[in-house]
Amino acid sequence: MRTRLLLLGLLTLLPASALAVDPPPSSNVRIYRCVGANGAVSLQDAPCKGDHRQQVLDMVRPKDAPLAAPLPAPAAPAPVIEREVRVVTVQPPQPMYECVSPEGERYTSDNNEGNPRWVPTWAFGYVSPHHGHGPRPPRPPGAGGVPWHPGVAVPTGSVLVRDTCHALPQQEVCARLKDRRWELIRRYNSALQSERKTLVREQRGIEARLNQDCGGT
Repeated sequence: MRTRLLLLGLLTLLPASALAVDPPPSSNVRIYRCVGANGAVSLQDAPCKGDHRQQVLDMVRPKDAPLAAPLPAPAAPAPVIEREVRVVTVQPPQPMYECVSPEGERYTSDNNEGNPRWVPTWAFGYVSPHHGHGPRPPRPPGAGGVPWHPGVAVPTGSVLVRDTCHALPQQEVCARLKDRRWELIRRYNSALQSERKTLVREQRGIEARLNQDCGGT
């Protein structure tokens, strides 16, 4: 063992010309470390010259990194699908109102205004009962120059009033439309020729309203 170490030491001290160096493998890079007489050290890729001591280093040859795979071409943008926009307007059902007259009579109407009528307004007034000669009775306070008689009601004008109406539920509206349709059908057979046109016109209106507001029943 000792003899072997001694031989290795002598080899490192031998001049470069005394060393036989095999060529490096093709996959390696050979580097020469040269030490001059003055101790200067240099690295080179060729054997040392003259009396330079030489150390040979075989290193793995660097390789270029593999080329990256080409990036895929950007996908074509998805075609824009034009959507058709439809606006659907839903018409609310036509309301129906039930109205009551002062006499208690009930009837239906398409609005809540009720049948209008003028109603007179009354107020208590005073008319003088004095005729001919004789003293007048005392005038009540505030009567002024108006003829007077205690407790007599006199008209003062009139006011426009309407019957009271309220909206019917939609289910009740459909039921009354159906009843009215059958009533027109019964009346048609016994109606005069001049009346039948009016009945047919009203029935067509009811049928259209049933189709629109009551599902066509």
